[in-house]
Amino acid sequence: MALCLLALGALLIAPVAPAGAHPHVWVTVETTVVYEGGSITGLKHKWIFDDMYTAMAIQGLDANGDGQYSREELAELAQVNIDGLKEFGYFTVAKLGKTVVKSKPPVDYYLEYKDSLLALHFTLPLEQPVLADAPDFNFAVFDESFFIAFDFGKDDPVKLAGAPQGCAANIGIPENELAELQALNESFGGQLTTGDANAGMGLGYARTVTLGCKKS
Repeated sequence: MALCLLALGALLIAPVAPAGAHPHVWVTVETTVVYEGGSITGLKHKWIFDDMYTAMAIQGLDANGDGQYSREELAELAQVNIDGLKEFGYFTVAKLGKTVVKSKPPVDYYLEYKDSLLALHFTLPLEQPVLADAPDFNFAVFDESFFIAFDFGKDDPVKLAGAPQGCAANIGIPENELAELQALNESFGGQLTTGDANAGMGLGYARTVTLGCKKS
């Protein structure tokens, strides 16, 4: 069986897209923030690819011809994706304030084919756990070149697993939208709101997620 190399990592060998270029792949992001012992220990991602990418990526991967794509049939493509994403830091930037929080290599990664769409699952463990009540822990998922357009899903896209009581996630407004809101706010004499202080911390179209817990 010939492996289809139209994997996400392979696509990114292409030159960086120029300013004003449109994305070639669309990804819907769902992330579970993993807590253990009162600390954040990792980010568990689910990236759902658009139908066009899915159709190209799965070509030739139905080994037994049953019209289904099992985790085993997609395992080699999952590995190609994970290997290719390493160079790009898995498009995930976590920070404590403005300090970058490093992660370990991904674990528990696999591809899933469901409802005619391909989804990549993987967990990024943090190198050092971050206390749940540490101020301003945040993360964003984005491609700076905008070759790939990442956006969070509409329904509960960020979940907290094992979080202490009183913890919550806030999804900020992308910078481009925030700038429009700020301009509109100024035109109305500052009478409109542009969201809370955590909004708009991402890059361009990225949405930054800020985590916080109430002090007991």
